[in-house]
Amino acid sequence: MTTSPLTLNSLPAAGQPEIVSASSLRLNLPQHPKRFYRHGWQSWTLSTWLDPQTPPLPVRAVDMRIKDEDPGYALHRNHIGCWLGAVELGENDILLVGALDLSGRVELDGQSLHGFYETEHDRPWLVIRGTEDQVFAKYAELLEKNFGKSRFEKAPRVWCSWYSMYGWINERVFLKALNDFATMPFDVFQLDDGWQLAHGDWDANSKFPSGMESLANKISASGRTPGIWLAPFMVQQNSQLAKDHPDWLLRDENGKYVRAGITWSGNHYGLDVSHPEVLEWLDQLIRKVRGWGYGYLKLDFLYIGGLIGQRHKNIPREEAYRNALRVIREAAGDAYILTCGAPIIPSIGLCDGMRVGPDVSPFWINKPLTVWLNNPNDTSTQNAVRTSIHRLWLQPLVNIDPDVLFFRSQLNWLEPHEKQLLQDLGTITGFKATSDLPQWLNASDEKALREFLESYPTVQKKSRYQFVINGRPVDFGPAVPVATSDTNIPVALAKYIGLLKIVSRQALPAIWQSLF
Repeated sequence: MTTSPLTLNSLPAAGQPEIVSASSLRLNLPQHPKRFYRHGWQSWTLSTWLDPQTPPLPVRAVDMRIKDEDPGYALHRNHIGCWLGAVELGENDILLVGALDLSGRVELDGQSLHGFYETEHDRPWLVIRGTEDQVFAKYAELLEKNFGKSRFEKAPRVWCSWYSMYGWINERVFLKALNDFATMPFDVFQLDDGWQLAHGDWDANSKFPSGMESLANKISASGRTPGIWLAPFMVQQNSQLAKDHPDWLLRDENGKYVRAGITWSGNHYGLDVSHPEVLEWLDQLIRKVRGWGYGYLKLDFLYIGGLIGQRHKNIPREEAYRNALRVIREAAGDAYILTCGAPIIPSIGLCDGMRVGPDVSPFWINKPLTVWLNNPNDTSTQNAVRTSIHRLWLQPLVNIDPDVLFFRSQLNWLEPHEKQLLQDLGTITGFKATSDLPQWLNASDEKALREFLESYPTVQKKSRYQFVINGRPVDFGPAVPVATSDTNIPVALAKYIGLLKIVSRQALPAIWQSLF
C-alpha cells in the first residue's frame, strides 16, 4: 500500500493549476478563509458555501442521517467535502482542491485544507487558484478526462408521476394524464415509484393490471419515450428477494444487515453490489425493463451501493458502486439514464442525467424536519434550490436535474416568487420536468407550462447567485441561507409534526386522486 502524505506551504499562482499525487494532501492557508465550499456526497446531500466559523451541525435523526449524508463523515468534527473542497480567500480569489479519482475527501482543518483518499493510496489531486468559474471549470474538465461525460447535450422534457401521486399512482390515473396531455410537448412520460410488487421485486402490482409492457406500448403510441422508476440497489425487508437471497444483502462488521435509510415505505436493506450474483441479477433486471420498452430509466436511492459494509469482494465502496453502475449502463444500451440519490463523481460518465439536489415539495420548507432536525437535505423546495444552484459547475459533464417544477395553482403552497425561482432554476439547468396533473392546472397554468416547455431563453450569469433570463434579473440568494434552531425539540416530536405537513399537503391529495 502506497501512502505518501504531502504538505504544501505555498499556494499556486492564480491560473496555474497543479496536479500532484498523494494519499493525503495538506495546504496551509495564508489566512482564515471567508467561506468554505462543502460538496455533498450524493444527490440530496447539502452542497453550499459555508461560514467556516460555524461548526458542523449533524443531522439529529439517525435514519435521516443514514439516508442523506456520507456515512463515514456524518458526525465529522470539521466541515468536509466529498471529492473536493474550496475556500474563498478574497473577492474572486478561490482555492480549490479536487480529487481526480474515487474516494477523495477534503476537510477544512483550522487554517488548512486537508485532502485524503479513503483507500490510502497515492492518487492525483488538482490544486488550483483563480476565480470561482475558472477553478470549477478546470476541475470539471479534468473529471471528464478521467470519467467521461453524458451522451446527451440536451435533456428531454419529462412528465413524472411522483410529485402528484407519490406511491398512490395507478394505471387509470397515469393513462388519464397521458391522454389529457396528448398535445403537451413532453418527450418522456415517466412512471415513478408505486408500480412494483416491492422494492426488490420488480414486477407490476395489482394497480397496473395490464402490465408494464402494455403501459410502455401506450406511452410509445402517444409519441413519447416510456420512462420508468427503479431503485435497483434497495431491498424492502419483506420482499421476496430478501427472503430468497439473504446472502446478497450488505452486512456490517457484526454480520447484521446494513440499514439503508428510511423511505415512504419504511426502512430498507441494501444489496452488496460487489457480489457477482447481484451484478448478474442487475444485468437481467435492466434488460427485462428495456425489453418491456422503457427507454428512460430513473434510477433512485443509488447511494445504497456505496454504503459502508462488509462486501463479498474486498474493494472500496465507491469502486463497488461504480462497477455496478457500469453493469447497468451496459445492460441499458442506448436508454437515457437519470441517476438520483447518487454519489456524484462515481456516477459521471455512466449516466446521462443526474439529480443534483434534494426532492422538491409543493411548499418552501418543512421546518420541523429541516430546521429542528438540522437536515438541509430533507425534501423541500428551498433545500432543492440551494444545493442545485451550487452544482451548476457539473453542467459540462451531465444533464443536471434540479427536480420537477410546479406550474399548478391547485394544491400548491409555494408563494408565486418561490414557484418562479424554481422554474428559473429549470431554465438555467435546461432540465424541464413536472409532475402536475392536467386536472390540477387552470388555463393560465397550462399556458405557462406549454410556453416553458417550448421556450429556450437566453441566460446570463452575473455572479454566484445572480442571473439574467431574457433581460429579467433573477437572484437565488434568498434561498441559500441554512436555517438552524437552538430549540432542542425531541426528534420523535419533530418528525411527527413534519409528517403531518407531508400527509396533509402531499399524501392526502394523492390518495384522494387515486380514488376518483
